[in-house]
Amino acid sequence: MKTEYRIYAAVALLVVLGAAVYFTRQSKKKDEAAHSTVAASADLPPIAVPKDDLDKITKVEIKNADKTDIALEKKGDAWEVVKPVAAKANATNVKSLLDNLKELKVKEVIDRTANTYGQYDLADDKALHLTAYKGADKAIDLYLGKSGSRGQMARVAGKDGVFVVGGYSSYLYTREVKNWRETSILKFEDANVIAVEIDNKNAKFSFSKNDDKWSATVGPKDKDGKVKETVKKWEKFEEAKVKDMLRAYKGLNAEDFAAEKADTGLDEPVKNGGLIKIKLKDNAGEHVIKVGKVAKGSSRFATKEGGETVYVISSWSADWAVAEKSKFEKADDKKDGGAKDKKDDGHGHDEEPPEMPDDE
Repeated sequence: MKTEYRIYAAVALLVVLGAAVYFTRQSKKKDEAAHSTVAASADLPPIAVPKDDLDKITKVEIKNADKTDIALEKKGDAWEVVKPVAAKANATNVKSLLDNLKELKVKEVIDRTANTYGQYDLADDKALHLTAYKGADKAIDLYLGKSGSRGQMARVAGKDGVFVVGGYSSYLYTREVKNWRETSILKFEDANVIAVEIDNKNAKFSFSKNDDKWSATVGPKDKDGKVKETVKKWEKFEEAKVKDMLRAYKGLNAEDFAAEKADTGLDEPVKNGGLIKIKLKDNAGEHVIKVGKVAKGSSRFATKEGGETVYVISSWSADWAVAEKSKFEKADDKKDGGAKDKKDDGHGHDEEPPEMPDDE
């Protein structure tokens, strides 16, 4: 074989051997990376509550440095707020929180030590501390801190390290106390109402429905709160106003709750606000709502007969309880008692406004 052919053969062999070495090394690197990823993933602490365990959660505690601590407990099939007040819990908001527990997942590690807790607001005095229990056992014990471009920072109780957690929706855990409480006051179909009574310092109203037609009487009161005379033929009464009132009460919700020892005026609702009685057909009973003093702005305190909770309801609902006679009357079509808009001619006579020329 000629020398030059031997050289070509040697070069070709070197190329083949070099390629073999290169691919072997690349394969080894991939295997090492894969094993490293698997090892790292296996080392991430599991935090999510399994879907099948959500119904087994019996208590949730949320401690937040910026807000009031919250404790929720399941009693029977219903959830209740047990801290900072004892009250029926908002079932929808509790369910949203519980559903989110199954979505939580540690995605990556930021720091394997506790040295950077302060940097990420994960110290005890800064973090939101979430604990959920299955009976006496903890189903999740997690601290949540800052949220940034890398995600939600967290630490797991009993394990050093700063982790990035996915699936966390902060608004589900940082609600104000009033939003953890059940805000529903009344639920009824307005079509089932057959009578309504309203009693306040201005007048005593009585509305009754026959064949889907509303009729009414009103007894205006004097300065001493006594009915002067009951008006049975109420010419200006408008039944649409009763329907408006029922729309305001058939799904009545609280916008807030009374503070402890608040001056509610509910001991004398007729004097301080109004008393509303809504009677249902087919002997389904009646709803009685007491409305008291102004709580804030134009909202007022209110309570439902048979319950102890003192709510704050919006002016849209409260204004019907404190209404004057005119609120249930037809609006005047024209101002000044129906007279046309006129101006004085300077001699004590009304003068018709001049006619405007037609547009050409």
